[in-house]
Amino acid sequence: MNFDMLKQAQQMKSKLEKVQKELAKTVLEAEAGKGAVKVTINGQQKILSVKIAPEAMNPQKPQELEKLIMKAIGDATDKSLKLAEKEMKTVTGGIKIPGLM
Repeated sequence: MNFDMLKQAQQMKSKLEKVQKELAKTVLEAEAGKGAVKVTINGQQKILSVKIAPEAMNPQKPQELEKLIMKAIGDATDKSLKLAEKEMKTVTGGIKIPGLM
């Protein structure tokens, strides 16, 4: 590997680390059941909070609440993954690098 390639690799690593830090700070929200369940997640797919409206808690039908939670988590994760993929493409130029989305 020549010096220029090594320098480019180091620059890319630096940019990727910066993007990862920004993704960790980025907060996204998704909801289900017209706001009955809200999930907050960051750009690194770490769930930060789950909020459940009291009216969504029906002890007679727990499976309905379970579905809403799963939907909100799924939507939040999808948003986070799309954001991370978009940000990584800006650094990699669209090249697929194993382990980076």
